[in-house]
Amino acid sequence: MLKGFSCEEFRLCYDFKLMDGLFEDEPAADKGGRKEDLEFSPLADRVRPQTLDQFVGQEQLVGPGRLLRRLAEQKKVTSLIFWGPPGSGKTTLARILCQASDAHFLSFSAVLSGVDDLRAAIKTSEKIRKSRNQQTVLFVDEIHRWNKAQQDAFLPYVEQGKIILIGATTENPSFEVIAPLLSRCRVCVLNKLMEPQVKTILQNAVQDQKRGLFAAKDPLEVESEVFDYLARLCEGDARRALNALELADELARSEKGKKITLAYAEEALASRSLLYDKTGEEHYNLISAFIKSMRGSDPDAAVYWMVRMLESGDDPRFICRRMIIFAAEDVGLADPYALQMAVLCEHALEIAGLPEAIIPMAETCIYLASAPKSNSAYMAMEKARAKVKETGSLAVPMHLRNPVTPLMSRLGYGKGYNYPHDFPGHFVAEQYLPDELEGEVFFKPGDIGKEVEIKKRVEELRAKRKSAKENKDKKKK
Repeated sequence: MLKGFSCEEFRLCYDFKLMDGLFEDEPAADKGGRKEDLEFSPLADRVRPQTLDQFVGQEQLVGPGRLLRRLAEQKKVTSLIFWGPPGSGKTTLARILCQASDAHFLSFSAVLSGVDDLRAAIKTSEKIRKSRNQQTVLFVDEIHRWNKAQQDAFLPYVEQGKIILIGATTENPSFEVIAPLLSRCRVCVLNKLMEPQVKTILQNAVQDQKRGLFAAKDPLEVESEVFDYLARLCEGDARRALNALELADELARSEKGKKITLAYAEEALASRSLLYDKTGEEHYNLISAFIKSMRGSDPDAAVYWMVRMLESGDDPRFICRRMIIFAAEDVGLADPYALQMAVLCEHALEIAGLPEAIIPMAETCIYLASAPKSNSAYMAMEKARAKVKETGSLAVPMHLRNPVTPLMSRLGYGKGYNYPHDFPGHFVAEQYLPDELEGEVFFKPGDIGKEVEIKKRVEELRAKRKSAKENKDKKKK
């Protein structure tokens, strides 16, 4: 056991990949890459730039005299928020700054980690500071995925200087990062990489004999069209381009090819998951599959699509809102508790945040999918809406109007109104629709779940109203 570290802290060090260099008799891994590392490490990770001079793009941040260049030259690092699209260099820049300032780099994802992980990381950073006299840079990927309470947990440690926070986000930090935390961090905006920049990154990956594409295997020829194609189709995402290049190489070798051709690049890009756009077609495809699976009472498919959306980076609040709507529209009165559960699920998300809130979300999703279904309330609303558009603003019957002033009373407002609680069973046969719509039926309850009881009650009351109206018509005659 490493001296000064508890079992839990030792485990945390291992989980966060902090072990390199902690043992005096076990030196840190060779940054150049051992053969076994090169065989199993993704290309995008192997060719990650080690210095700003190797970094491609983001000149507004790393160019001569710019902020990140000055910090690296002064061997300093401060709390930062990197805001930019996927594959634009957020994680790489955080690592470079950390290395330049000789700080300890500790990284985790906001999707998979919670406040307990943060507290354990802080405790570990304190041990490292005392044993190695190093500051700790805590890099939080997708920081926008943490809720307010989770982000609040950062504040005292950032203020006290116990950690230097570098957060990465693809979302506008003005909306996704709490103001107190945002005020303590410098926001750095990263731009989408241009095609020539992505092309340069790909070419560098091929030419790098130490860590590149062919570092641990025989080189293949790469058609020039491959670089142009991947740079154009990957939309500024360097990681995606490098992953596709690596897969194209594997496809070529599997067919004993001696050249990475455009055809292999096209196949590689088609084999990869499409870039998930929270406002694009794939977003709507997934949410459609999710809702239709719940409507079709398939909890297995429903929870699968929900997890797919979460893993793709969709906003969990959006998913909760859709479950609330679904509970009212598709489960409806067959199980009125479903709506309460869906609302409570959104509340649980705000309290717990991700990743813990995935559990109540899954529970709610499965409950909704398994619940009896009825859209009678939704259909009643739609029928009433159509009738309103057809008939316009019909007058409210006089007996239903509220006589707020003496004049209204003299005009007959409220005259003849029967108070239901004054009658047996707290019901009195009364007409509540405008005269023009008397007898109109909008709500047609179904025969499943709780709605069976509702249907019985509604039919009894409608029969009483019908009988009362018939008796009233006979008296008039």
